[in-house]
Amino acid sequence: MVTQDNAEWVPESLDTMDPGHEMACMLSAINVDNCTGYDRIRVLKAHEKMRAFYSAQLYQDIAAVADAVDAEDMTSECVEESAAAEVAAALKWTRRTADSEMGFAIDLRDRLPQVWQALIAGDIDERRAKVLVAGTTHLPEDTAREVVASIIDRAHRYTTGQLHARLRRLCLETDPDEAASRYEHAVEQRRVSTQADESGTAHLFGIDLPPHRLAAGMKRIDDLAKSLRRPGETRSIDQLRADVLLDLLEGTGVASDSGRGTVIIHTTLESLAELTDHPGELAGYGPVVADISRQLAAQQHTAEWRWVVEDPETQQPLAIGTTRRRPNTEQRRLVETRNPTCIHPGCRMPAMESDIDHTDPWSHGGRTDTGNLAPLCRHHHRLKEESGWSYRPVANGDYVFTTPLGHAYTTSGRSP
Repeated sequence: MVTQDNAEWVPESLDTMDPGHEMACMLSAINVDNCTGYDRIRVLKAHEKMRAFYSAQLYQDIAAVADAVDAEDMTSECVEESAAAEVAAALKWTRRTADSEMGFAIDLRDRLPQVWQALIAGDIDERRAKVLVAGTTHLPEDTAREVVASIIDRAHRYTTGQLHARLRRLCLETDPDEAASRYEHAVEQRRVSTQADESGTAHLFGIDLPPHRLAAGMKRIDDLAKSLRRPGETRSIDQLRADVLLDLLEGTGVASDSGRGTVIIHTTLESLAELTDHPGELAGYGPVVADISRQLAAQQHTAEWRWVVEDPETQQPLAIGTTRRRPNTEQRRLVETRNPTCIHPGCRMPAMESDIDHTDPWSHGGRTDTGNLAPLCRHHHRLKEESGWSYRPVANGDYVFTTPLGHAYTTSGRSP
């Protein structure tokens, strides 16, 4: 085992410096097998910045090929197709890959140059860059740049899933009328389709479904599947969910009046009063148009919907309510309201589907009060108990996690 005494020295500035020739030279001289566990993470982060740097260079080169194509008497679309064909032949890519990467490269250079600048600086990686580009394709160029400018400096803090959710919210807030119109048009195209698989099985797809109805349906399937986990049951939870879905579709097997679940939606008082069109936040799904929040806050049937009115400035809960009374402890309700998702860095598992963890373990004298309780999904709860992860709350409602290798990460447990 490599200890601090016999470990290879790693420069203090390695993972904080700008990517480029100097960082590349430093990395080329480091044998990661001779580093401590703590420094291996620093080397990993430095390599990731260099990968982003080279990705930006690659896409600059791809876009430059389009400039080299003789554009006389050619449409811009034809130029792009011809350039993509050049790239495909040179790099042995498929036509689809070349077309996609050429479009992305031109978007980086011409439509969203601030994303390219963040990529070459190593502030974001290629995955986040593609989320930012794809998530704003439906917006006019000026609006897209405005949205990206408002999030680009924080993009590195989010996982791609969190970034995608935050970007959707910003797009909804930028033009609520356009977002509502686009949502209504998409829902009009809702459909179900099937696809055969080469293994002999088949896939079932629900496309362009209303997210609040899908969330309620999935919660019901999950609750019914969990109710079937009895002694002697050999099916996994995924198999049980699949069998419950088929039973419901066929009208057999599972009681049709059971399994009502609870789903949480966050909104603002101004939005409920129709003074603004701030998007709501559907736990486990992400931002939804304001009208869905209003509908669910008034709903009095089917699944239990729990609504949370938040202060638009601090995002702290001001009031909570339910559309149907259901036995529950006040402590759990307060914890789930305060932190609607698992608080582990990057996790978006709804708190309703997570364990309620004692920050200071019960076995060590930790108290069962809301100040010492937080939601952790089963996977991250087990990670904390078995792998040496730890966390502590801080005054502003955030949590600081410490990894077994000694790195610290701050997370809020709230939607980004």
